[in-house]
Parts: sequence; structure tokens; C-alpha cells
Amino acid sequence: MSESDSGPVTGEGTRAVRAGLPEPVKNEPTLPGPVFAAHFHLPGEVSGPYAYGRDENPTWTHLERAVGELEAPGEDVETLVFASGLAAVSAVLFSLLRAGDAVVLPSDGYQVLPLVRAQLEAYGIEVRTAPTAGDAQLDVLDGAKLLLIESPCNPGLDVCDIRRLAVEAHARGALVVVDNTLATPLGQRPLALGADFSVASGTKQLTGHGDVLLGYVCGRDAEAMAAVRRWRKIIGAIAGPMEAWLAHRSLATLHLRVDRQNATALVLAEALGARPEVTGLRYPGLPGDPAHKIASQQMRRYGSVVSFTLPTRARADRFLESLRLVDDATSFGGVRSTAERRRRWGGDDVPEGFIRLSVGAEDPEDLVADVLRALDESDQ
Repeated sequence: MSESDSGPVTGEGTRAVRAGLPEPVKNEPTLPGPVFAAHFHLPGEVSGPYAYGRDENPTWTHLERAVGELEAPGEDVETLVFASGLAAVSAVLFSLLRAGDAVVLPSDGYQVLPLVRAQLEAYGIEVRTAPTAGDAQLDVLDGAKLLLIESPCNPGLDVCDIRRLAVEAHARGALVVVDNTLATPLGQRPLALGADFSVASGTKQLTGHGDVLLGYVCGRDAEAMAAVRRWRKIIGAIAGPMEAWLAHRSLATLHLRVDRQNATALVLAEALGARPEVTGLRYPGLPGDPAHKIASQQMRRYGSVVSFTLPTRARADRFLESLRLVDDATSFGGVRSTAERRRRWGGDDVPEGFIRLSVGAEDPEDLVADVLRALDESDQ
């Protein structure tokens, strides 16, 4: 810990361990347990922070403070937790956009975004799309009210210049939302890069154990966040207290997990790069990756996901079946490595043999050996 004019400055690990904790009280736990309450005592006039369980919960409050401290250390921001990452993204879009507005989405983003697009269009909102790479969303930004960025995008791992897009969007009167799921707050801080909102799925690496569905929205503008809060109240997409408590508990190991997973992801990507059957290898941390230059300017860590393509669907399926330390499962960011052939969902514009592999916390040499062995066995 070092000192500055503004007081103690803590490292990311220290911040993650202590984020959102209440002031210590004798004989009370460091992190209070989950509060299971649909309603709270409320005699007389309505006052105080807690009245009804759809609006607020003390367990949410601790987690929201913790996430805000990680997303924007030392800043005055507001964070709202949701039942899932998609609930968080939808809350921003549907609370701030009206019929006649235009919004720009990534054309290569999360595979459920086409469903979001269809619903926005049903409400009379114009939806424009462009890919992440090359800051292509700028080409369709004029007149838009809101820009949604995924950087890195899922599953292709392309990156855009968030600072540049934020400056250009604000100059044209648009709000900027960055999906920070793949990076986590320890990999990238969208608000510091100029975004108005940072949103994420806490289901992934943020909580890291594959046992929580959660999302959040973090922003500075009180009026805009009030609209998002109102939408949460209307739609009722709230996080359960147990999920919120598990998420907060998991933040204490976030820095340990991301450091291990990021380091192993780079080692695995380098090993995959030496295999002749592997094409389209992507990992922003690789010096030769098309996204590396921009990623290195705005990211502190490059994430746990590596993507690549095998020659055929059959080869990809055999590879997945041969893995012993990697589960064939969707989602990413967990302590146990997972991989899947993304085309099976039908929503991603990727080849049939495209693999998204999420690196867990296994020993790097064991994980690399398992992946290389599976590649050998699948070539039969």
C-alpha cells in the first residue's frame, strides 16, 4: 500500500478483497450473510433505504458498492445489480430508448443480440449494426441516441478503440454503453475510457464458479441511472439475495483468478499457434493478434477466452469429446475450463469448426497437455 495526497492507494488485489465490505462491527461477520426479505418493517411514513424486496436489499447494496469500487475506484458512480447480464443490457436499452430513436449494436456481439434487435424494432426503434474491428460502428453512428460496444466481442475477440468511439459518439450526441463481460473490471475500465455505462454479465469471470446468474449496470449520470433503476423496478429483473451474496464472496478471489487464467490463456494460445490444423486463432494478449495493439492501450488484462477454428465440424466435435480437463459447456470465465463449438447455437457468424475455449484455473502445463493431446486424438 502506498500513500498519495488523497490518502492510501490500494492495489487491485487489496481492493478486490475488501470491496463493498461494511464497517466492522464487533461479533458480526466481515461479510454479512444474505438478507432474505420480501418486505421490511416500515411503520409510519415511507423513509429509509429498505421497504420492499423488489426495490432494494442490503445484500445488493454491499455488492453494488463492491462492483462500483472495482469499475471506477475512487469515483462517485452508481451500480445496479440484475438477474442476469442480458437483463442489465436490456435495462439500459429499453429504459433510455424511445420510438423513433436509433441505436448502434455490434453485428458480431453476443448471440442473443438479434433477439434484442427484433424487440427494439418492434417498439419502433431503428437498429443499426456494424462489426467491432476497425471501429466500424462509427460509420453508422450519425443521428443515433445510443452506442453499444462489446470489446472484446464475443466470441470473435475483436477489439475497438473505446476512447475514440466514446469521443466521437458524444460529439454526435450519443450515449455509450460498453459490455465489459469478457474483460472484467480488472481487465478494463470502460468509464475511465469515456463510456457512460459499463455493463456486464456477472455470471462469467466476475464470479467465476459457474453457479450464479447475475448482471450489473454501472454509470455516473444520476438521471440516466434513475431511469435504469426505474426499469428494474418495472420489469422485476432482480438478483436473488443468495446470488448477490455468492457474487460478493467470489470477488475476493477475482484478482487471483484473472491473473492465473490470463497467464494460462496466453500460454495456451501460443501452443495452439504452433498447430497446423488450427486456423483463425484469436487472443488479444498475443503480440501478433490483430487486436493486440489497441487492446494493449486500453486493457490491463486480456481475458480468459481463446478462440480458434478446426478444419471441420466433425474434427471439432472429436476434439471436444477427447478433452478430459475441459468441459463441453457454454458460458466462460469459470475456474474449470470449458469449450464449445459455437455454431451449434446458430446465432454466431462463425465457421462450423469454430471453438470458443475458456481457460480455467488448472495448472497451465496440465491444461495445455490435455488440449494438445485432444488435438492429436481428434485427427484420427
